[in-house]
Amino acid sequence: MTAKRRIIVSVTNDLYTDQRVRKVCEFLVEQNYTVTLVGRRLKGSKTMPKTRYKTKRFPLWFTKGALFYANYNLRLFFYLLFHKADVLLANDLDTLYANHWARKFKRNCRLIYDSHEYYIGVPELVSRPAIQKIWRAIEKRTVPKVDVMYTVNESIAELYRNEYKREVKIVRNISDFKGFNAEQTKTQLGLPSDKAIVIVQGAGINIDRGGEEMIEAIQLVENAVLIFVGDGDVLPQLKARVAEMKWEDKVLFFGKRPYDELMNFTQLSNVGVSMDKDTNVNYRFSLPNKIFDYIHAGIPMLVSDLPEIRRIVEGYDIGLICPSHDPKIIASYLTQMIGDPEQQNKFEENLKIASAQLTWKNECKVLKTIY
Repeated sequence: MTAKRRIIVSVTNDLYTDQRVRKVCEFLVEQNYTVTLVGRRLKGSKTMPKTRYKTKRFPLWFTKGALFYANYNLRLFFYLLFHKADVLLANDLDTLYANHWARKFKRNCRLIYDSHEYYIGVPELVSRPAIQKIWRAIEKRTVPKVDVMYTVNESIAELYRNEYKREVKIVRNISDFKGFNAEQTKTQLGLPSDKAIVIVQGAGINIDRGGEEMIEAIQLVENAVLIFVGDGDVLPQLKARVAEMKWEDKVLFFGKRPYDELMNFTQLSNVGVSMDKDTNVNYRFSLPNKIFDYIHAGIPMLVSDLPEIRRIVEGYDIGLICPSHDPKIIASYLTQMIGDPEQQNKFEENLKIASAQLTWKNECKVLKTIY
């Protein structure tokens, strides 16, 4: 039997809810790799569930800003330097610099880069051009030197191909959900049993992703509630607005949940929502994880008119494209979706087709060519 290859996978999050990285690590274990996943430990980080691979989380002095990135990359560099590896896998630009320099000290070690988004196009950098310039310089120094690069969809891949004149493969972040295994009922989860459930879920419930308009829109939809399951930087503002307006009976917050629980909420919902705004290049070409979660949960979706999302939703006819972020228009689309049983049946049948074709197993065929 051939010796197992060693791979160190690095991210800047606390590992607990990163489904893309979990799926890649499990794939690598199946490919006879010894896998170590490295991230950070936050004050509120939950205990990691048992995994088929090793995990390492750094406690850091800083949790955000330039000092955090410097602190993390320095810790990561020395960790990589003193641990053997045949492959280094950097997830996103904020881990690539440490991987780039550590690889220089390792013989016969490949460096692979998985870009989960068009990093320098994120709103936090677009609004801070001086900081964006620093990250762009890091990207220009490191991306041309990686052995293999892949990203989440065709639009983002094309941006990188044009900029760096290199091959960029595509591995979409499709759910590996295995089917209905809802252990809890609506009542057990704290959901009303007599109302339609509209869900916004995932780890990216941030500014400019439609949450603000959704809490306004749901007030205009009869016999329906809006639930948020996940986390993000806009949630404190949304909670404050809901409390101010006394909308607690129409908008419910359930926080970050393990993936099985997240999908339990999703499968008990009637409509899944993804309303990212076209405020920056990264959002314009986004293909959020939640799109595939909704598909595999079998629920139709209401989405904003962005090219990668439109390609999926319109291509399979599994939901509606909302042309505006006006709460009244959003409400009218939600009311139509909830109140039209014939349309619901059509979407549900088409979702079965989409779910069968859009699988993580198919994405793994690309990963096999890489690893």
